Amino acid sequence: MHIFNFLEELSKNNNKEWFDSHQELFLLAKEEATHIFNEIYNRVAAQDYVSDMKIYRIYRDLRFSKDKTPYKTHFGLYFQRQQPQYRGGYYVHLGINECFVGGGFFNPNKEDLLRIRQEIAAEADAFKAVMESEGIVREFDGKLFGDEVKTAPKGFDKNDPMIAYLRKKQFLLKRDFSRAEVEADNFVARAADVLLAMRPFYDFMTEALFNDYE
Repeated sequence: MHIFNFLEELSKNNNKEWFDSHQELFLLAKEEATHIFNEIYNRVAAQDYVSDMKIYRIYRDLRFSKDKTPYKTHFGLYFQRQQPQYRGGYYVHLGINECFVGGGFFNPNKEDLLRIRQEIAAEADAFKAVMESEGIVREFDGKLFGDEVKTAPKGFDKNDPMIAYLRKKQFLLKRDFSRAEVEADNFVARAADVLLAMRPFYDFMTEALFNDYE
């Protein structure tokens, strides 16, 4: 694929001089990535309420980074569900070291984080049913990942049976793809199916968070 050919060369020559002199290689990779991202977006948009998609630029923000290499070694796509009625978003990452699709709640604000935790504690059976649903188990092994606090968050019992979820500060789902899987003819369909498998999770979270707007 043009994507991986370009990214492999870029990883070995991550500087402006090389990048400027290999614009044709970059544009071929960007066009291929854009086509894949458009196809995934269209498939998801046909079955969910989503906002416009965003394809991330390849240029890194160097302002607060010790790493001054100017370019990312991946292509990324993100699009949100239509807020406020539908919460959550979808992400696709194609890189030389890692390819994955997923989403969730990366940095919920203080109020949203509290509401999520309260809903999980109050509706424990419903949330466990979501995490044990066929699609979540098949595509994400029934597991959330993300940063968490070391003990019980303020206002919650450390012995709560849902404490493993309540400790989380991020609520993320991720499904890795090998390069061979990305290069396969069915990758677009598979990626879209994986993203849509998150719907029960997002429906639960929307129920927890949408009351803010009622």
